[in-house]
Amino acid sequence: QVQLVESGGGLVQPGGSLRLSCAASGRTFSSYAMGWFRQAPGKEREFVVGITSSGGRKYYANSVKGRFTISRDNAKNTVTLQIDSLKPEDTAVYYCNAAQDPPFSGSYYPGDYWGQGTQVTVSS
Repeated sequence: QVQLVESGGGLVQPGGSLRLSCAASGRTFSSYAMGWFRQAPGKEREFVVGITSSGGRKYYANSVKGRFTISRDNAKNTVTLQIDSLKPEDTAVYYCNAAQDPPFSGSYYPGDYWGQGTQVTVSS
């Protein structure tokens, strides 16, 4: 089992940057693929980015490619989401997720472990 705690959200102007972190507890962090999802008011939760347990493969939603970068440090049990060129439509609660590694040709599929979320607001 793994517990996830996000941090790093906040209010930022359009065009700005944020770095979100997800700290995981448990000895098995390195066996999980990790992902970030987001949920805007009145909308369903959507996939943003994912990374395999080894960090060898990454997955990005089309809407964030080139602006969002996911990375992980298995020694520190953390996964980081660097967000650049923020847009107002990026405003949402961002959730960290732990899942099984996707098949080689598959997509990231959310697992059962979620953090509590961190609010990102992009506004001038």
